[in-house]
Amino acid sequence: MGVKKWSVTAPDKELAKSLAEECDIDPIIALIASERGYNDPASLEEFISDEPCFDDPFELADIERAAAIINEAVDNGVKIAVYGDYDCDGITATALLYSYLKSKNAECIYYIPDRITEGYGMNKGAVDKLKKLGTELIVTVDNGIASAEEISYAETLGIGVVVTDHHLPQGDLPPALAVVDPHREDCPSLFKEICGAQVAFKLMCVMENKQQEELLPYYADILSVAVTADVMPLVYENRSVVKCGIEKLKKSPSVGLSAIMNVAAIKAGSINSGRIAFGIAPRINAAGRMGDANRAVELLLSDNMLTALETAGEIDDLNTKRQNVEKQIYAQAVKQIEENGYNYDRVIVVSGEGWHHGVVGIVASRITERYGKPSVVISSDKDDTAGSGRSIEGFSLFKALCYSSDFLTKFGGHELAGGVSLKTSDIENFRKKINEYAYKEKCVAPLLKLDCRLRPSALTLDLAEAIECLEPFGNGNPEPLFGVYGVTLKTVTPIGGGKHLRLLFSKDNNSFQGLLFGVTKEEFCYESGDILDVAVNAGINEYGGERNISVRIRAIRVSGTDDSRLFEEMDLTDRFIKGQNVEPEALLPTREEVGKIYKSIALKPVLKDRIISLNQNSLGYAKTAVALMTLTQLNLVQLDENRILSLGSTRQKTELTNSPIYKNLIERRDGK
Repeated sequence: MGVKKWSVTAPDKELAKSLAEECDIDPIIALIASERGYNDPASLEEFISDEPCFDDPFELADIERAAAIINEAVDNGVKIAVYGDYDCDGITATALLYSYLKSKNAECIYYIPDRITEGYGMNKGAVDKLKKLGTELIVTVDNGIASAEEISYAETLGIGVVVTDHHLPQGDLPPALAVVDPHREDCPSLFKEICGAQVAFKLMCVMENKQQEELLPYYADILSVAVTADVMPLVYENRSVVKCGIEKLKKSPSVGLSAIMNVAAIKAGSINSGRIAFGIAPRINAAGRMGDANRAVELLLSDNMLTALETAGEIDDLNTKRQNVEKQIYAQAVKQIEENGYNYDRVIVVSGEGWHHGVVGIVASRITERYGKPSVVISSDKDDTAGSGRSIEGFSLFKALCYSSDFLTKFGGHELAGGVSLKTSDIENFRKKINEYAYKEKCVAPLLKLDCRLRPSALTLDLAEAIECLEPFGNGNPEPLFGVYGVTLKTVTPIGGGKHLRLLFSKDNNSFQGLLFGVTKEEFCYESGDILDVAVNAGINEYGGERNISVRIRAIRVSGTDDSRLFEEMDLTDRFIKGQNVEPEALLPTREEVGKIYKSIALKPVLKDRIISLNQNSLGYAKTAVALMTLTQLNLVQLDENRILSLGSTRQKTELTNSPIYKNLIERRDGK
């Protein structure tokens, strides 16, 4: 778990009380909803209502023209190609529109480019292939807005193109017969945050001259997967789509999605947005990342359960392969980061030869989560490289890439994510340049946003049941996160074969237990008796017909942590390690302070994270970090690959100035 700055919104308790009374809901739910912008009874009741709400699909610019062109092509037997993308949104959009066109007896095929050999969007080679197959009309889904050159080329071959996309236009619109994209500057639609599959669905509605509510029951399951996978904000019509989709997945999912649920061991009754996001969507994505995205389209189009189960099994195997490759690359990346000190950079850039292009983005997300910093993970292949980056709120990765563009052959993205291509020989130049930009900007700490503080006694089944009215959870409507402060850790119990932990806490004669996933007892830096702050979700566990509260732990810290001081000192330490000019006094521990840390390690081997946690509120992070570096350089202590500190090979007393880092600070302090 990466270190984050805990943030709790100051609640308007009077407003929450008023909303709770007027809407007849739990006060804590009213508090959470009001903090998320639902601060009047009408908007709150609309939010928690099961009644769907949608924009008029006819409001999308060019959509009626696009519908007329495609309907005419269907009527005239023109061969249509649905041109999709290899991610989950593109795959589901392809299956959605293709199946609809086939239901209209259209002469229709679909095409998805290969992630590795063709890349994202339209390409001329694909257009040539479609021409040879007799295609006269291409309809893009989840791409096309940036394919002006390819669309012009298709026109020279006598192929018309209709674009349906949801990505931001880059300058002028492409010269297509129609361009349907909510982000067109002239598009009058009100709700813009929709995925590619939704744009395709709206097109289908206009082709049928119907509103979305009329067709949604037939396509809600596949649409809910697309919305969730593409991390669209779960508000307004996205929320309606996912709510309806969850119900369809529970009662009557399509054959293909039912097969995925079967191989993923997802019970229909347990379906929620989380299981869609982490159970269904990754398997569909895995086909495009590790194999052939067409197999996922075939699965979604299947009407034979036996065939579907076989294909779903193949895709499940690909997902397992993706997980294994991801773990390998992540481990290699972390090793490289630690060995080269990249963890002290403001933007972490790491590269490896032959790293799989399909997973570098996922690895970047994990690196950013671990270190709390923007990261770019690059796969090199002889002379050329390509990579993906992820950022934290408040640091625009796109602006950083623009600043570093002298060393990039191609790049794109937005504030929180981006993609790059560059020469292998320029990786180090790129690392320096993007960090040069980062040091010009204000240092940003990753935030852990808490909805409110709770006493342990408030963690009840009633609370967990009340929270259900806020579902589905996801981007734009995260699962409520509560801060429980000043609790004493009583017991630490490994579960799940030692892969997870069950923790018991107490405070003021009240106790509760929570589950911490993905952390072993050996990796856990806290011990019985520690007084901690805990960030938790409150859900429901159903077993044997009984419902009980399930508390999941998302973050832990030493109680009383001063986040502002902690992150200032973390940044100070990073800048010192990277040779920046900093004041040495804030970093320089006394001999007695170094000795105290040495004695604590001499008592027994201990996790480095525990030493830092126990001292960050007293000695401070910076001096603790320097003390540990000093002791390590003097071989008084050693740090193993599992981050365990123990006594080193040196036993006799030695001068701290024999440590290069300590000597450097002394000389800076004394002006030498």
